[in-house]
Amino acid sequence: MKPFTTEDLLACYRRGVFPMAESREDEGFFIVDPEWRCVFPLDRFRVSRRLARTLRSDRFSFTVDRDFAAVIDGCAAPGPDREDTWINPDIRALYLSLHAQGSAHSVEARIDGELVGGLYGVAIGGAFFGESMFSRVTDASKAALVQLAARLRHGDFKLLDAQFITPHLEQFGAQTLPRRIFQALLSVALETPADFAALPEATSGADLLQILR
Repeated sequence: MKPFTTEDLLACYRRGVFPMAESREDEGFFIVDPEWRCVFPLDRFRVSRRLARTLRSDRFSFTVDRDFAAVIDGCAAPGPDREDTWINPDIRALYLSLHAQGSAHSVEARIDGELVGGLYGVAIGGAFFGESMFSRVTDASKAALVQLAARLRHGDFKLLDAQFITPHLEQFGAQTLPRRIFQALLSVALETPADFAALPEATSGADLLQILR
């Protein structure tokens, strides 16, 4: 069987599908094409008052693409709210290669320089496909998500895909769309020039909130 390559992975995203494994211990993976898709409207991204206060305090600092491997490992590790994850060695290796090629990115939340949370995903044109996030302290993954949303808004992205809806994502304004609507939005976003690196890493929490207003 022909090996599944990073080019195959990017082709999947362009078609609106993505890979998952049954568990961290599973061999191989399968391709998912959900009937309903979770997305964040970047012009209506919501941040709670409590989280906004935390961001304005600059408790968290952020880096981008500094420690992709540690972020994907944090996302793959079991946590208090998940006994298992779907990121197995095959998926890990694929995304590490995609990161080395410049298409997969991580946002890292830090306290005093220590990595305490983050997320990773894939950027193609003006579309960003969020894959997973993790948190080791309260609000770390939420703060990283706000940083990502501001980064995408600032960089002229048109679509932030989050795959499946959860109560955690709903609080930020995430919504579900039928597959045909998602595909139409994706088609436009893929043809839109965007710049993931346009926002400086050192942007303050208050400035992130200003971008999302």
